[in-house]
Amino acid sequence: MKTETSDERRARHITIVKRIIIGVLTAAFIIGGLIPMSVVAFLMHKNFGRCEYVDDRFTCDYRYEHYAAEYPRLDVSFKSGKNTLRGHIYGAENTRGLIVFAHGIGTGHESYIEILLALADRGWRVFAYDATGCCESDGNGTQGLTQSAFDLDAALTFAESDERLSGLPTFVLGHSWGGYASAAVLNYGHELKACATLSGFSEPMKELTDTAQVILGNAGKLMKPYIALYCRMKFGRDYDLSAVDGINKADIPVLVIHGKNDRTVRYDSAAIINQRKRIKNKQVKYTVMKKKRMRGHNNYLFSKKAIKYIYSTVNPAYQELFDEYYGTIPDDAREQFFKELDADLLNEINMDVVDAVDEFFDAAL
Repeated sequence: MKTETSDERRARHITIVKRIIIGVLTAAFIIGGLIPMSVVAFLMHKNFGRCEYVDDRFTCDYRYEHYAAEYPRLDVSFKSGKNTLRGHIYGAENTRGLIVFAHGIGTGHESYIEILLALADRGWRVFAYDATGCCESDGNGTQGLTQSAFDLDAALTFAESDERLSGLPTFVLGHSWGGYASAAVLNYGHELKACATLSGFSEPMKELTDTAQVILGNAGKLMKPYIALYCRMKFGRDYDLSAVDGINKADIPVLVIHGKNDRTVRYDSAAIINQRKRIKNKQVKYTVMKKKRMRGHNNYLFSKKAIKYIYSTVNPAYQELFDEYYGTIPDDAREQFFKELDADLLNEINMDVVDAVDEFFDAAL
């Protein structure tokens, strides 16, 4: 047997040490990546779970049932990916044009029922649906921010082939999550006359990064690569589908409305309205909601009287009830609280917004 020389032993030792170092660094890299990826996966799963309407006992929001006798509707269903989405046609007899509506996250389309019916009253046929993982529709969760654009794309594809919806000039309208979708879906080449986006964000990654910073502070910035990887794995190449790119590509009239003091989709950050320098479409109209108490994420959708009532009466009374029960209000006390409120007033919408959408779409006919 050949005897190993000292140089050979030294070389073999160095090789072993190198392998150990590489192994340790590789393990550290994997473990270091697994921890933030696990945090991202947990937060995404938590924040994009199923959405249901609030228990009727604990809200004053009217849903379709309140208006059913006066406003009949048609039921529709269609596929978005593997899930069946369910929606309705309001004003099915109207022929002025078709408005396809995309709702915000955390609820379903009936949370906007007064606006939808007001548009139907103006002669529009309105097609609204519950997105993936929301209310009447299938899905174990809402998946993520990009999903709203995929769902609206599926809804428009369905509308183009359904005799109850096809053949009319078609428009898209959305708020928040749906506001993003109404502009982002313009990337897909549907034949549309105009788009109205309310409180929409420009790209999912920008909005997610803003939210991560709210939840995790400065550490949120460090999570961006992991958030991007997670979203790409879930949504593929369109994981960061851009609303701005859609607006530029479609070259149709686009109405952009945003609250100056929006803290959900920040006016000075992820908001579509903050991307004016990137938007080359000359047919875009920007409207900034600036009036006191009407410049947030969704309060401008309600009438001035409704907002005044919330701030002057509802909020102080609820805070008093909250303090009385030290933060844990019994169900019977909560139910009684909502029964005593003026529900008609709380459901009064801002007709100026309806007028703005109606007039903008009419001009595009």
